[in-house]
Amino acid sequence: MQDFKSFSDKLSNLKSEDFEKLALELFRYQSQANPIYRKYIKARGIDTESVTTLDQIPFLPIRFFKDHKVVSGNEEDYTEFFSSSGTTGMITSRHYIWSEQWYLTHSQRIFESNFGQLTDFHVLALLPAYLERKGSSLVSMADHFIRESNSEHSGFYLYNQDELIDKMQMLAAGDRKTLVLGVTFALLDLAESGKDFTPLDNLLVMETGGMKGRRKEMIREEVHDILKPFFGVEVIHSEYGMTELMSQAYSKGQGKYMLPDSMRVMLRDVNDPLSISQRSQGGINVIDLANFHSCAFLETQDLGRFDENGMLEILGRFDNSEIRGCNLLVQ
Repeated sequence: MQDFKSFSDKLSNLKSEDFEKLALELFRYQSQANPIYRKYIKARGIDTESVTTLDQIPFLPIRFFKDHKVVSGNEEDYTEFFSSSGTTGMITSRHYIWSEQWYLTHSQRIFESNFGQLTDFHVLALLPAYLERKGSSLVSMADHFIRESNSEHSGFYLYNQDELIDKMQMLAAGDRKTLVLGVTFALLDLAESGKDFTPLDNLLVMETGGMKGRRKEMIREEVHDILKPFFGVEVIHSEYGMTELMSQAYSKGQGKYMLPDSMRVMLRDVNDPLSISQRSQGGINVIDLANFHSCAFLETQDLGRFDENGMLEILGRFDNSEIRGCNLLVQ
């Protein structure tokens, strides 16, 4: 566990020019300390000593979190975990964690670096389905944001749309900004409810993705075109996160994501998953240095591209991949 304290200290003071050095240090550690990752590397026939650059690092398929305890160190040391959402009969992922408090502090640091102090916000979390099960990292983060906002008006909402609208209208007269953090299907249900809502200043609407089988999948533009006129906002913000990652990326509109200092995305060839894509789009491989306790190098089932300014866009998911609870939008 002392190794984790060391990594967490380095991460909290990370400079962009030091990312590769720390990532390679973490790779050498996890290639030995993580039994599942070690076996995967061996099965691939990779000599860890030959890995000297980020594009040589092997990425563990994210599905391993469904069938294995992906941890660095002794499995017996891990009892707490976050679990993914899923439809009935679906095998869900478990991400065993070193310290929930560290995860919450890290998540707050990322959010505030993009949007300012939580004490500047009232946080209204519209997260039905997530609140109705245990183990959601999103609910844990939202609960922390609510508490850290230090507002008596912050809180969770399930299906009580009228109460949420009344609260937003009441907060229109205040000085703070209002953050509505919601799962996509619930925000759409609210926007299409036919309820009266007078748009207010200082409103920030953020969708976390997720249809949960409640609605047909929609492209991002369709979702945002429904949400923007109802809430009276020019842009819809988005959060890109998943159970298997400790870090989050945020979009301030148009589905273009800013990566935190702890995260790097590398695109792989869609026809050759073991090779880095030579194009501006491909399968998303994530390096999340905040996963120092589990595996920091993950091959996701998401498709993405980089725009001309280097911003990440999430395009959807590979065919035949399981639907996850977060960011199920397909373009």
